[in-house]
Amino acid sequence: MKSIMSRMLVVLMVGALTSVAALAKVHKHKVTFEEDIKVNGTLVKRGTYDVKFDDESNQLTIAKNGKVVAQAMARLESRAKKANDFQLRSTNKDNEQQLTGVTFGGSDKDVIVVTEGASTTGSN
Repeated sequence: MKSIMSRMLVVLMVGALTSVAALAKVHKHKVTFEEDIKVNGTLVKRGTYDVKFDDESNQLTIAKNGKVVAQAMARLESRAKKANDFQLRSTNKDNEQQLTGVTFGGSDKDVIVVTEGASTTGSN
């Protein structure tokens, strides 16, 4: 009897741990930058990239052909309603386009790039 109870407890614990991992989402969208853009100080040349956001680690990643080109920390902000499609936001600073945020289609949250304390990787 103890053996059966122990096994049931282990199964329940494993189930609970996997359900927590299943709640974390990585949002992904393919985007074409028509002009060069900076992502937290890293220049991303114009072209087609995968934009990913991991809502567990709050990491925004720009990748091309599976290779990470730029990364930045980001935070989520609530929206009034769900986005119809993918949206990219940028600002012009010192005559350079700077990525400030993205919104994934169907999401009720905006992903806002955090410039302080964020990390960058690579260049293109």
